[in-house]
Amino acid sequence: MDMFTAIKERRSCRNFLPEPVSDEIIEKILEAAIWAPSPANNQPWEFIVITNGDIKKKIHEESTACKKTLFEKSGWKWIDRYQMGFLVEAPVIIAVIGDSEKTGAHKFLPGTEGTYQHGCAAAIQNMLLSAHAMGLGSLWFTLFEKDAVRKTLNLDPAKDPVALVCLGKAGTASPPPPRKDAKEKTTFMR
Repeated sequence: MDMFTAIKERRSCRNFLPEPVSDEIIEKILEAAIWAPSPANNQPWEFIVITNGDIKKKIHEESTACKKTLFEKSGWKWIDRYQMGFLVEAPVIIAVIGDSEKTGAHKFLPGTEGTYQHGCAAAIQNMLLSAHAMGLGSLWFTLFEKDAVRKTLNLDPAKDPVALVCLGKAGTASPPPPRKDAKEKTTFMR
């Protein structure tokens, strides 16, 4: 698949079929993830592959509680209608865990403490694009309390659950989301 086609055609999937995803495909997606760029090539990511239904159910419960809290604090009507059944439906969830000690520059440059997250984000984008290229749907999910996910996944308190990537065969196709023209978002300084 052409790279630009993959970028333009990839969609966030919130409706997964129950078909399992093979370990071979998961390994290819993780291989794509580890080839992402990262600050000082510190590769600040770790991955936890979740297929256990009880763990997915626990993540769903915790995310539902987080959604309720967010709705109460924000009053955003859309959040109350946001359904998260995909957390249980998705055959695979890959937790992307960041290591803040693998940033490097933050020890010397104030304001750069979160650069390990940038590396994790690049790895996530590689995962999403490679999943799409292999015919899978995917979703980058962050509506959760980090401490709750840390506890559920038995993580060291210093590790940062950056995102959950849901993977599986898409149940329905999503329409293309609206995008602004790059010219509206770009300034050239020549």
